[in-house]
Amino acid sequence: MNPSNLFGLSDHLEALSKHGDPLEVLDATVDFEYFRGWLVEGLGYGDGSRGGRPPFDPVAMFKALILQARHNLSDARMEFMIRDRLSWMRFLGFDLGAPTPDENTIRHFRNRLTEAGTLKRAMKAFERRLRKKGYIPMSGQIVDARLIPAPRQRNADAEKAAIKAGKSAAEIWPDEPNKAAQKDPDARWTLKVGGRIRHRPDGTLLPQIAAPVFGYKSHISIDRRFGFIRESVVTSASETDGRQLPNFIDRENTSSEVWADTAYRSQRNEKWLARHMMTSRIHRRKPAGKPLPRATARANAKKSSIRARVEHVFAHQKNRFGLFIRTIGLARAEAKLTLANLAYNFDRLILHERRNARG
Repeated sequence: MNPSNLFGLSDHLEALSKHGDPLEVLDATVDFEYFRGWLVEGLGYGDGSRGGRPPFDPVAMFKALILQARHNLSDARMEFMIRDRLSWMRFLGFDLGAPTPDENTIRHFRNRLTEAGTLKRAMKAFERRLRKKGYIPMSGQIVDARLIPAPRQRNADAEKAAIKAGKSAAEIWPDEPNKAAQKDPDARWTLKVGGRIRHRPDGTLLPQIAAPVFGYKSHISIDRRFGFIRESVVTSASETDGRQLPNFIDRENTSSEVWADTAYRSQRNEKWLARHMMTSRIHRRKPAGKPLPRATARANAKKSSIRARVEHVFAHQKNRFGLFIRTIGLARAEAKLTLANLAYNFDRLILHERRNARG
């Protein structure tokens, strides 16, 4: 490369830093080397004695997955963006003109981590890291779930019945391997009720519209004090919210209080929380055919002021990350959402560290 071009590149990167490269902030805030041990163990890399092209640095590849989650990119688009953006190359530690991972390498790396359960371990490892930095989960926890869409699929009645019976795509379409590769038997349809509240001319509320959604559901628990995602579960979109409550409660929060909306109010959950010495702050439902008592309405409103904090997490992931499941199968969807949760926690850590720096 022409030496003058090197100086030009250096000046360009210096200008990026001067104007505030957010990836430099991310790199300075999160110790990505902390994850190396878990990544190497999960990948099962050899010592290189058998030859072959050496793999890309696992930490650099892990950082690439975080970038991919932050921008909701396909593997092919991620390959292009790594080559296209100098700030991304600098963040990942790749030199201009040197080899960079292609889409197959990115997909293979993510799949190996998924199969080994490494991404879940990385999430828990970062949770321990947060505790050591003083971000101890306290003041109770807030739980909620959000639908994450996937590409819609149309199946015949017999195919739907086979999917509900638990058959794999290969079993349902044995003579059509290409079609089977594009089918996701783990995702489900459900109805999402909500949206903007509308009123009639006389001021009464119009019924809310129920829109069909196909995909998965992300269940999370955040701590009330700092707002980090502490526990998470991924299910199909049709899974009932309340049924999953015991599966993603953080048992190590310093407070026993649990906030949630009415979807989690059930005798089963109330008994489970009481049995584990936790205090329910779950919204109470309106009695059938009767108005909500004023005292209950006030209590629900007070709970809402606290519970609403979890909505900021989902809004951040939706608006900043544009969450959408492109992969096939529950395991890969879980990997996608685990990376999105890690990326959110990284952003949250940056926010708190900036606040601490300002005093």
